[in-house]
Amino acid sequence: MMTVIDNFVAPACHQPIETLYQDDHILLINKPSGLLSLSGKNPLNLDSVHYRLAHIYPQITLIHRLDLGTSGIMILALDKTTNALLSQQFQSRTVIKRYQTIVAGHIKQDSGVIEAPISKDKALFPRLKVCFEQGQKAISDFQVLERLTNPDRTRLLFTPETGRTHQLRIHSQYLGHPILGCDLYGSDQTQAMAPRLLLHASELEFDHPVTGQRMTISCPCPF
Repeated sequence: MMTVIDNFVAPACHQPIETLYQDDHILLINKPSGLLSLSGKNPLNLDSVHYRLAHIYPQITLIHRLDLGTSGIMILALDKTTNALLSQQFQSRTVIKRYQTIVAGHIKQDSGVIEAPISKDKALFPRLKVCFEQGQKAISDFQVLERLTNPDRTRLLFTPETGRTHQLRIHSQYLGHPILGCDLYGSDQTQAMAPRLLLHASELEFDHPVTGQRMTISCPCPF
């Protein structure tokens, strides 16, 4: 069996983590683009959301992750009980995540649903691919927020129903409208159209793990 070696080293990220909400049980932050969610195996990839915050909150744990280039809302648990309760919400898909993005070209329909299962692509690691035969179920709802010109671009609001790795990036490519700044699923031209991946986790809706209150946290899109 061929062993795949990942030699990727993330560039240094000098942007701070912004706190959006905090209480005795949960912490919601705005992750900057270019910061790993979790430290990698390579010691050069030590800096991450978890690495920075664990120095302040030793018991903190990640509930979910955002890609390196994706900015926006992440929720973290400040104790093990909260971690279990929040993880259960993510697994049962009662957490609603909304993302803003800008993609290449103009999408004709104003809204739609993308149903395209996702599978590993062993030949092109770390890329994944749409595969209707062996892929895992992946569904993304989208709504057009704005159509831009010079060059033609579309601002979208994505609401994924599933949480596959790279799901929104792959589904945008599947539509024929890759996310600008994407290094894995776009062309050299669309990657060069933005200084970063134009994908931002703009809203998170969930039940507070202790009070049960439904909460909606928003974070303005920076692009």
